[in-house]
Formats: sequence, C-alpha cells, structure tokens
Amino acid sequence: MFRNQYDTDVTTWSPTGRLFQVEYAMEAVKQGSAAIGLRSRSHVVLACVNKAQSELSSHQRKIFKVDDHIGVAIAGLTADGRVLSRYMRSESINHSFTYESPLPVGRLVVHLADKAQVCTQRSWKRPYGVGLLVGGLDESGAHLYYNCPSGNYFEYQAFAIGSRSQAAKTYLERKFESFQESSKEDLIKDAIMAIRETLQGETLKSSLCTVSVLGVDEPFHFLDQESIQKVIDTFEKVPEEEEDAGGDEAEPEAAPGTAGTGVQGGSGDQDVAPMEI
Repeated sequence: MFRNQYDTDVTTWSPTGRLFQVEYAMEAVKQGSAAIGLRSRSHVVLACVNKAQSELSSHQRKIFKVDDHIGVAIAGLTADGRVLSRYMRSESINHSFTYESPLPVGRLVVHLADKAQVCTQRSWKRPYGVGLLVGGLDESGAHLYYNCPSGNYFEYQAFAIGSRSQAAKTYLERKFESFQESSKEDLIKDAIMAIRETLQGETLKSSLCTVSVLGVDEPFHFLDQESIQKVIDTFEKVPEEEEDAGGDEAEPEAAPGTAGTGVQGGSGDQDVAPMEI
C-alpha cells in the first residue's frame, strides 16, 4: 500500500469506495504475531506465538482472560488489544453485577464491534489496529468470533490471524470437520500444530507459544510450559523414530552387496560417498 490523497482522514472515501485508514489498520493485524482459535462442542482453545522484540526483552502477552467463560487472543498493536480487553472485562463484570448471570459471548462481541465501528466514522479517532479472536462458552454452546478493525465480526469453527497465518489456515481447513467432536486434548494438539505451521522451519518449543483453554465446568486458564512441551514431544519425536527405524532396516540389505564386492572393490570403494553407494 502507498500513501495517496485519500488516506489522510478516516472519514474520506476514495473514488472506488474504500477507506484507506481502515485498510491500514487491517494491515497492522497481518503484521502481528500469529494467533489461533479452535472450538468443539464443549471447549475453546486459543493459542498464539510468543514474539520478542529483541533477545534482551520478554514477549508481550497476546492472550487475555475476560471472564471465567470468555478469553481473547489478539494480533496487531498490543496496546490497542490491551485497552479493548479491559473494555470487554468491564462489560462482563457490569453484566454479571446487574443481571447476576454470565454475559453471553455474542452480545459482548456485538458491543466490541460497535466500539470499533465508531472509530471508522469519527475524524478525531483512528481505527483500532488489532484483530481479536474471542472464544467463549455460554448457554448456547462454545463460540469463536473474529473481530475486525473495520467493525465487522464473524463466527468460526477455527481461525488464524496475524503474520504467516495462511499456513495455519491451510492446516485448519484440512482438519476443521473433525473439530466439532474433538476432545480437549485433540484441540490442544491441533492448535499447537497450527502454530508450528506459522513458524516456517523454526523449531517449535514450549517457550515460543502460549495456549489457553476453557470449557464446560472448566474456567478459562493457561496451560503451563511442561504440559505444552509434552504435547509437542508427542508429534516432534515420531518422525525421528521413524527415520531411525528406517536406517536400521536398510543396513542388513546393504551387507550382502558389500560382502560380494569387498575383495575386488579394494580401496576404490572406500572413497565413494555413502549417498552414492
């Protein structure tokens, strides 16, 4: 995107019917570290990549607790996400105090979308540069919503936002049909594997991701590093074991060939690289 005469104000329309300031805010979401959400009938899992600005700094929190039955994962400007999560927490507390019942997830998402939409039609405001994955559980079941800086919101079975999220989306699209009946453990595993897809070759470790879970009779909570590492080990060590098993099987097959040519080959065979044998 390049600067033009129609992007100086959020209320200025371009001739093609676009609001460039809103599109810039949506671009900020794409530049943030990846966040992933999945849901089944009874559980919602939120996961994100821990991305530090430098080796000397710690990573910023990307997943926030709103209430025992609602959590949110963000991608984009962390400061904007922190302000919006505080607003969501306040709305949830006020509803619980007034009505003595948990706030429905859908109603909170609508309030959040209305707050974001106001920033797209006021010249003295700017759009929030953050996308939010809101996961929650209420009387109608488990829900996962994506709130966009434009004020739009969508409900998903599984979704990913942020940098290199397309790789995670591709993985989720292959698996999403089974999510509805998945157990909590399977959802956590799929979330971590989707996180791995966004790393593009970087080794996945428990310190690189944060995972949170909420479900029926299970308040929102974060998984500890040991639990995450155990899940990572279940699918990271399998390929190594298969390679070791394949190497052991290949050795007996090569033995007869070397025995038959050992005397005649002499020193010439010793100079041949193993890949070429």
